[in-house]
Amino acid sequence: MFHVMFSLPCLYVIARFLWPMPWALSAKIAVAVLLVLASQYHLYCRFSSGSVFSPEFPRYVVMLFNWAFGAILLLAVLQIIVDIGTLLTMLVRRQTLSIPANLRYVVGVAALVLAAIGVQQAVRVPPVKDIQIAIKNLPPQFEGYKVLQLTDMHISRLFDASWTRAVVQQSNALGVNLIVITGDLIDGSLSNRKQDIEALRDLRAPDGVYVIPGNHEYFFDNQAWMQHFVSLGMIPLANSHTMIEHDGARIALAGVTDVTAPKTGFPAPDLQKAIAGIAKDTSIILLDHQPRNAEETATHGVALQLSGHTHGGMIFGLHRLLALANGGFVSGLYDVGGMQLYVNNGTALWPGFAIRLGKPSELTRITLRRAPDAK
Repeated sequence: MFHVMFSLPCLYVIARFLWPMPWALSAKIAVAVLLVLASQYHLYCRFSSGSVFSPEFPRYVVMLFNWAFGAILLLAVLQIIVDIGTLLTMLVRRQTLSIPANLRYVVGVAALVLAAIGVQQAVRVPPVKDIQIAIKNLPPQFEGYKVLQLTDMHISRLFDASWTRAVVQQSNALGVNLIVITGDLIDGSLSNRKQDIEALRDLRAPDGVYVIPGNHEYFFDNQAWMQHFVSLGMIPLANSHTMIEHDGARIALAGVTDVTAPKTGFPAPDLQKAIAGIAKDTSIILLDHQPRNAEETATHGVALQLSGHTHGGMIFGLHRLLALANGGFVSGLYDVGGMQLYVNNGTALWPGFAIRLGKPSELTRITLRRAPDAK
């Protein structure tokens, strides 16, 4: 079903864009074959590693497939827009119209160019995004405290060792107090990714580097990966918390497992367990890979939730659809019943669809501020 679903845009492009072109039949057939081959990128990923989430090809091949696959999807969307526009015009004018070949060429070139830009935006080392978040009950000593959020790194053949090293170097230069990684660090088995992820060993922050699992960790032996993260110097928070001390004051940093964990036999997210024992009126920062349960979380006294998972929607417009699957949350800062929720666009994204247009990746440096009503 997965591969059939991703074949539908290709079939639409062949039927509505390619076949009406004024080309020789042999040319149409040749292009149609190329389109079908490109549309089966995820099937080739399964052949390469046994998983659609781990393409084990050279980086330039993964980029090429993402460009071709992305161009097909964008072309399908643009063709649908043209078809709807033509149909509405026909209804208004009450006459039959045909789509000029020149318009099809413009649409085709636009899809190819946009896909190339989208891949370039996706694979770059992300720029720094500085935000300030005011949270309740923040001790005065934590005013101006800086947290770096990394999320959805999806370290893989696309986001490889050199990319990871560059992210680590830039992260270490930001002068933050604390680093948190909110899941989906990897795509691939430990044996395939060990060298690509090694640079994370060099992440440094005075108050530590903390990590929670995302849904992708459960695709590739979560237990082995979490143990490896510990060996790299990260501190896992799986339905647990720790106290962060700064200038004699303390706040709580808690983390939960991913909502998909029970599907692979691991504990479900348990917020009550994660925050058990935290004193009342203590500021709690929660790490939760997916933002969908934020409204429930807000009723438990959490001051700030940091999430990822959505990749910001990847493409402007598409983000509206992805919000529907994530409790209405997809990108940026939300006030949820007095709790602040930040949904990060992601440090990278899934190499199976590495396209960004209008929803850039980010290295997110968060400066904590005291909310006006804080005591």
